[in-house]
Amino acid sequence: MKAFYAAEQKKHDPKAFLSSGAPQPNPEQPERVERLLAGARAAGCEIVRPKDHGLGPIAAVHTPEYLDFLANIYPRWRRIEGASEEVIPNIHPIARDGAYPASAVGQAGYHMADTACPISAETWESVQWSAWSAVEAAEAVTAGAPSAYALCRPPGHHAFADVAGGFCFVNNSAVAAQHLRKTASRVAILDVDLHHGNGTQGIFYNRADVLTVSLHADPVRFYPFFWGHADERGEGPGLGYNFNLPLPRKTADAGFLEALGAGLKRIRAFAPEALVVALGLDAFEGDPFGGLSVSTPGFARIAERIAALKLPTVIVQEGGYLCDELGDNLTSFLTGFGG
Repeated sequence: MKAFYAAEQKKHDPKAFLSSGAPQPNPEQPERVERLLAGARAAGCEIVRPKDHGLGPIAAVHTPEYLDFLANIYPRWRRIEGASEEVIPNIHPIARDGAYPASAVGQAGYHMADTACPISAETWESVQWSAWSAVEAAEAVTAGAPSAYALCRPPGHHAFADVAGGFCFVNNSAVAAQHLRKTASRVAILDVDLHHGNGTQGIFYNRADVLTVSLHADPVRFYPFFWGHADERGEGPGLGYNFNLPLPRKTADAGFLEALGAGLKRIRAFAPEALVVALGLDAFEGDPFGGLSVSTPGFARIAERIAALKLPTVIVQEGGYLCDELGDNLTSFLTGFGG
């Protein structure tokens, strides 16, 4: 399997975020890349640099207003007297269907859901190369590869069409799915991250051509809190095309695989022509976020069940944070997927 990654993805280096009101070191660190690269190589992957695909594939799922914000907000922010070194919002609108603010501070609040995704001078470059890794993996699968892995960092599944959040700026899984739609009439996205893929759900919530399925820690007491509940089924043409499987805290391999079976059943009923797996390794029992309890061998079993769908598959890296087993967990998944 080919693994797509560009070194520019390490340039984004966020320093802090607020957790329960307290400043904490930001866990979405560049070092994640080295652990994941080691895991991909151990699984036998060939590491390939993606091409610059331009803004088109990203603009296919994100608004021009939002992309202009991401590209230009940092120099604007730095012109504010006394502004922080990174763009971090301090106000959020209660409703987003009214006037669009002209100020950098107002736009930061409008386009950033939380404090977890600070923007620095290097962020936009890293974000684009992360998305282009997903595009390149989708192109490889479209060209006939049975599967491809996109080492996307920063991750993406919390990013809506015009909102960043949860360490995510551009929704790489959505970008990959939309790119696959050029040749596939129906695409499914299966999200197995610890956290609900709220941005992915939001992007496709009114569409019937992309099925979104997510297994995650129950958001009633876990990020992202406001999305990911079982009664969220889609709207309009998309009603019935969103399927959430919230899991009790500390769910281990057996419970995760049981829920996965229900998700795979829904995917088979949709009969997609291609699949995107939003791969979060933070469901691991030793991940710093500590929400679920999947074991390292459990990732191989998850991958085996997904591979049994026998669909052209793009595997997009989402969460999975610094712990000794991070690379091993990726090796386990990719090896299990390859049989």
